[in-house]
Amino acid sequence: MINRRNLLKRLASLPLLGSIVGSGIPIQSASATPAAVSVKQDLFKELGIRPLINARGTMTFLSGSLMEPEALAAINATAHDFANMHEVEDKVGEKIAEMLEVEAAMVTSGAACALTIGTAAAITGMDMEKIRQIPNLPGPQPEVIIQKKHRYVFDQAVRSAGVKLIEVESAEEMEKAINERTVMSLFFNAAVSWYGIEDSISHEEFVAISKRNNIPSFIDAAADVPPLENLFKYQKMGFDMVTFSGGKMIRGPQSAGLLYGRKDLIEAAKLNFSPHESPIGRSMKVNKEEIFGMYAALKHYLEKDHEKEWEEWMGRVKDIAKKVESVSGVIGETHIPKGRANVFPGLRVKWDQNKIKIKPDEVVEALRAGEPRIETSAGDDGLQIAVVTLQPAHVPIVARRIKEVLETAV
Repeated sequence: MINRRNLLKRLASLPLLGSIVGSGIPIQSASATPAAVSVKQDLFKELGIRPLINARGTMTFLSGSLMEPEALAAINATAHDFANMHEVEDKVGEKIAEMLEVEAAMVTSGAACALTIGTAAAITGMDMEKIRQIPNLPGPQPEVIIQKKHRYVFDQAVRSAGVKLIEVESAEEMEKAINERTVMSLFFNAAVSWYGIEDSISHEEFVAISKRNNIPSFIDAAADVPPLENLFKYQKMGFDMVTFSGGKMIRGPQSAGLLYGRKDLIEAAKLNFSPHESPIGRSMKVNKEEIFGMYAALKHYLEKDHEKEWEEWMGRVKDIAKKVESVSGVIGETHIPKGRANVFPGLRVKWDQNKIKIKPDEVVEALRAGEPRIETSAGDDGLQIAVVTLQPAHVPIVARRIKEVLETAV
C-alpha cells in the first residue's frame, strides 16, 4: 500500500503546479483570456448538441470523464503563452516520473497513442533512419508476442507500428516464439475484466520470460485505476513500459494519456512522437495545455482521499437504489466488477418483466430520449448504472427518471 503521508510530502515538493493551482486563477474563467469571451456562451445550444448525464461510465464516445477543476485551471493558466514543446514534454515528464517513481515518463494523446509510439520505440530505439521508415521497415516484419486470450480491439494501435502479433497460450509457447524478429511483448491487463478469463501466463512469468530473452515488456493498463496502487504496481513487477488513460478516472484531458517506464524506451518514444515532424506519432500530437492539464490531474489524483471518494460513490448507489425500489417489484443491487479494469461501484436495477412490462433496452432508449438526456446501459436482466461519472446534482435526477420510466410500464 502507498503511505499516504509520505506521498503527500513528496507531491508537495513538486514546484510546477503550485504556481497554477495555488495562484488564485479562477476555474473556467474566460475573463482570464487576453480577449475576454462571455462565460454565458452556450455552445451546446448554439450548435444544436444535447448535453447528457453520463450514467454509463468513462466511455470515449461519451467524452470519457469530466476533467478535475485542477486540470481545467492548469489549462487556463498555460493557454496564453507560447512554449517550446520539447521542454514542456521533458520537464513535465520528469515530474511525472518522480511522482510515479519510475525512470522516465511522458504525456501522450491517450493510451492508444502510447501503444503505438511505445511499440515504435521498441522497434527503432534511437535509430533515426528506422524512425523515418516505420511502419514500412525493409526486411522481415517485426514481431510482438501476445497471449491469444489477450487479443483485443486496441491491439490495432500496436499493429499500426508495422508489427505482426504472435499469439501464444503458455509460458512454454512464449519462450519458443521469441526469435531474432521479436521486438516486444504485450500484456493486455483488462483481459480478465473484459472477457472474464484467466491469463494463460501470469504477470510475473510474462516479465521473467521477456527479461530472460532481452525483449521489452509493455502492459496496457488504460482503465485500471482505481485502486491508486495500480499506478505503481506494474513497473515494480518489472514491466518496461506502462500506459494508463488520462481521461478516465484520473480525470485529466480525455485526449491525454501516460506512458512511463524504462528511460531509453521513453526517450525513443519521444523521437517517434510530435513535435518531431515526420515520425509515426506526428498525427497524434498533444498540445501544451493538455500536457499541463494531465500533470495537474495526476497530481490531484495522487493527493485525493480515495476512501472518501469510494464512500461517496457507494452513497450514490444507495440513493438511487432507494428511489427506484419504491416501485413495487424493482430491486437495486450494488455491483463492483471483478477483474482489473473499471473496478468501482455501480448499480444494477432489476425487475420482473412480466409485471413491469418494459425491457431494459427500452428503458435505455426512454432515458436517452427524455429530458434531460441520460445515458445508461442494459443487460438481459436489467439496467446498469455507473455512478462514478455522475455529478452530485445528477444523482436524484437519474433516480427520478428511472423510477418514472418503470412506473409507466406497471
